[in-house]
Amino acid sequence: MNPAAMVLSTVGGVGLIGLALIDAFATFFSHVKRGALSHALVRAMWSTCHRLPGTGALRLAGPVSILIVLASWVVMLTIGWALVYWPWMPGGFLHTAELDAPGSGLHDSLYFSLVTLATLGYGDISPLSGWLRVVAPLESLLGLGLLTGSVSWLLSIFPVLSRRRALAYEIRLLEEARTDPDDPGPPSPLPSSVYADLTSRLVASERDLVTFPITYYFHDDDIRFALPAAMEHLLELA
Repeated sequence: MNPAAMVLSTVGGVGLIGLALIDAFATFFSHVKRGALSHALVRAMWSTCHRLPGTGALRLAGPVSILIVLASWVVMLTIGWALVYWPWMPGGFLHTAELDAPGSGLHDSLYFSLVTLATLGYGDISPLSGWLRVVAPLESLLGLGLLTGSVSWLLSIFPVLSRRRALAYEIRLLEEARTDPDDPGPPSPLPSSVYADLTSRLVASERDLVTFPITYYFHDDDIRFALPAAMEHLLELA
């Protein structure tokens, strides 16, 4: 590989790695912008599901969007590190004798990058140059950090959905409790403490949407647990 191609490959790889890390950092720490990659992927997934007939596709939009976002980070990091290793393959790496003739193309670089990112460490291809022996463990650390951050992110999303669904169901139950079908008069007012609790929980739900914007794209088929459908009852309570 000529020097210009080596520079282009390295710069492109570092750029992909930086894009993936910035997007993951913004997602994990609730700084996602409208132009961010994860936001664009989720919006595209939602638009696609919204055009499909029926509500089954909408129900899958949120969970599938999470998988797509996580997969995009893995793909970008794998390809990015592979582009960094590519100019030094195979001379900068040690191949085990049991392997067939080592290749010098992108295939071996992708393989080594994915194995290193997944922290599998097969050992059939090992970095030989000094700086590569320092860089490769950094990719393993990034892979471990991505796995830990993704699990923490997922575990934080589902309590948000549970709180939102519980609030919607409670609003519906309160509206049903205060209206008596046998009494033609106006509905009985609720205690002020109930309104104060609803207000605080609505504020908490808004904060959850800001902190985890991807939860906006989770669709509830059961209208009892859909917060947008409960807004009509909330206005009546107000």
